[in-house]
Amino acid sequence: MAGRITKSDEQLRPDPRFHNRTLSKFINCVMTDGRKPAAQKVVYQALDKIQNRLDKDANPDAPREAIEVFERAIENVKPHMEVRSKRIGGANYQVPLPVGPRRRQSLAFRWIITSCRAEKGRPMASSLAEELYMAARREGKAMNTRDQVHRMAEANRAFAHFAR
Repeated sequence: MAGRITKSDEQLRPDPRFHNRTLSKFINCVMTDGRKPAAQKVVYQALDKIQNRLDKDANPDAPREAIEVFERAIENVKPHMEVRSKRIGGANYQVPLPVGPRRRQSLAFRWIITSCRAEKGRPMASSLAEELYMAARREGKAMNTRDQVHRMAEANRAFAHFAR
């Protein structure tokens, strides 16, 4: 049943270190095979690496805390528009549609995690730290994915009238 309402948002507890619900949800997305302590370790190591990098950085515009970098990265990667395939009169059209807030967050999480897991031969914590840091600066693989989705939506703007 698509679209059913669950209590998952109410039941989600903030993470133990930063007391942030978004980070807790991100940890759950990083988690594989129910190994939450391992996922927490990876994410916290990544945030520690970001914090070390921020401490060395002399840029006054840069955020001072690693959690701020995380939140900025997620906000930058979230897409505003996406294309959905719609069958009309025997033809399939790629119709651009706005993205809802929950899907925006889940797409941002998915793109960041996928780009980190694609880097073979490197610890997940270091690739996650690099990807989050770059996404906060509007760079990296996850931002490229978002930009491609936006370009597709822009290119198919002519079919926007097919959206309900």
